[in-house]
Order: sequence, then C-alpha cells, then structure tokens
Amino acid sequence: MTAVGDDAPDFTASLVDETIEPFRLSDHLGDEPVVLAFFPAAFSNTCTDEMEALRDGFDRDDCTLLGVSTDLPHALAAYRTQYELPFALVGDPDHRAIEAYDVVESFDRYGVDTVAQRAVFVIDGDGVVTYRWLAENAGQEPEYDALADAVAEAA
Repeated sequence: MTAVGDDAPDFTASLVDETIEPFRLSDHLGDEPVVLAFFPAAFSNTCTDEMEALRDGFDRDDCTLLGVSTDLPHALAAYRTQYELPFALVGDPDHRAIEAYDVVESFDRYGVDTVAQRAVFVIDGDGVVTYRWLAENAGQEPEYDALADAVAEAA
C-alpha cells in the first residue's frame, strides 16, 4: 500500500483533457503538488458528487488535480464534457495506476470486475506522497478541507 512518505509510484495511462493523449505521472511532477483522486466509475452518483465537489468547492490554483478511474478514455471524455469538469481525468483501463497505488476494488457488476477504490493522494514537487485518504465504504467522499490543507502543506 502506498503510504505517506513513500515515493509516488509512476504509471502510464491516458490523459483526458481537451484531447486524449498518453500520460506518465512522472512527467507531471515537480512544479506544484499533484492530487490523484481515484474514483470507481464515471456517471455513477457518488463519483459524480465527488467530481462536482472538486469542480465547485476545491481550490485547484496551487495543484494539478487529476481524477483517475478505470473507465475507457472516450467514456471519460464524455463524462468530463457532460459535467463540465475543468481538470483532466486519467483513464486507467489496464489497471496500472490502481495497482501501483494498491487501490484495487473488486466490483463484479455490469461486466466489470475491477474498479478503483475511492482514494486521494497528494504528491509534493519532489515526488513524495504527503497525504493519503482511502474510503471506508462506497458512498464516502473525501474530507475536502483536509485535502485542501494537505495541498497547502505540499505546495
């Protein structure tokens, strides 16, 4: 399990922003903290509530915020557009990110057997994990004030 004080595990996936392009986490480390907000599934109720809370009530000025799920990049592009998310999403259908951060959740519904556990990691400019939050149940959202404090400390 990736813990506070560990070097952030690197991974590759697809970055869904204005376009879809290859992504490597290490290419985005250095200038400001990176927040990885893992979520189980686009278009689901709690995940959408969480992404909207990050969109509407979380100050992203001092960090790079990335939502990460195992959804396919094109599904994430539609999700990002529908909910007007101003931050990039990372498509991890090959499970590289969720395995690297040990946030693998068994699902077994709708033909899907594995999703991301709802979790948040803050990584400082040196590539060290400075904050970790893991959901204890499917409907739990992060404590946004604690996350904001963690970003400020990592900045």
